[in-house]
Amino acid sequence: MNNATAPATLSAAQRQRLAFIEFRVWFFGEVARKHVLERFEVATAAGTRDMALYKELAPKNVQYEQKVYRYLPSFRPLFQHDVNRTLAALTSGFGAGEPVATGELISHATPERLNQPSLDTLATITRAIRNRQTLSLTYHSMKKGPGERVIVPHSIVDSGLRWHVRAFDRVKGHFRDLVLTRMERVKTSDALAPPTADELIEADEQWQRQLALTLVPHPAHPHPKVIAKDFGMKNGRLVVHLRAAVAGYVLRQWQVDCSPEASLRGPEFRLRLQDPAQLDGVSSAPLAPGFDAAGKKSTTKR
Repeated sequence: MNNATAPATLSAAQRQRLAFIEFRVWFFGEVARKHVLERFEVATAAGTRDMALYKELAPKNVQYEQKVYRYLPSFRPLFQHDVNRTLAALTSGFGAGEPVATGELISHATPERLNQPSLDTLATITRAIRNRQTLSLTYHSMKKGPGERVIVPHSIVDSGLRWHVRAFDRVKGHFRDLVLTRMERVKTSDALAPPTADELIEADEQWQRQLALTLVPHPAHPHPKVIAKDFGMKNGRLVVHLRAAVAGYVLRQWQVDCSPEASLRGPEFRLRLQDPAQLDGVSSAPLAPGFDAAGKKSTTKR
């Protein structure tokens, strides 16, 4: 490889185009100049140069046939491709704007969420996160119904079932998760006091606390080696790193038995938390299946 044209020396825009070329080759088996022109709206000459440059940088990845670069078995990726983003691109297309043509997607089945947040609400929240602003809103609580809140949001959280906003709630006086679809009349105002230091993300101890949880095959499962294979375990263990604030959501979504004696039963429980004590002091822990705090059993059915 010519060091003068190594990927690190290229502009961000050109690296993005080359990574797209590689994506098309790797996951679709081929890429043509028209794909680059349509995706990035660059001039024909620029698309031609990008294609030629990728061939120069990774000559064992592609071969040129009938105006198309095709995948070679000697392929080795030049760029890092995140699994989640790759799956999203294959099933939903690139970018956040207009949808791509159906023919550009891989046939797939992805369950739709039953509750989708308003884009206006989401945009107001994300602008406030970026600009560290305070918001007022009406929030519909499951216990008390609608009520006025003032929050300082710092992150959005996917629980697997719905989207939450992690925020300091001035009414409750602590950091908490608020469901996006339960929000109405979300707005910022000059009348709202700006965030203080203890309302910002840096002060959210549960968000900042990182857990290293060890998961193992559930002892009641008849085929633990299959479970280990399913989850890519090494030596029969899988260590996952999670924020304390979201650990309960993740453990519930994965149906991890967090009871002290791995006592939950059912085909859905394929994993157990090796040491439930790892959840001590974790605010989201009550969401985890079988979690036992101070002798109070989880309501998860056995």
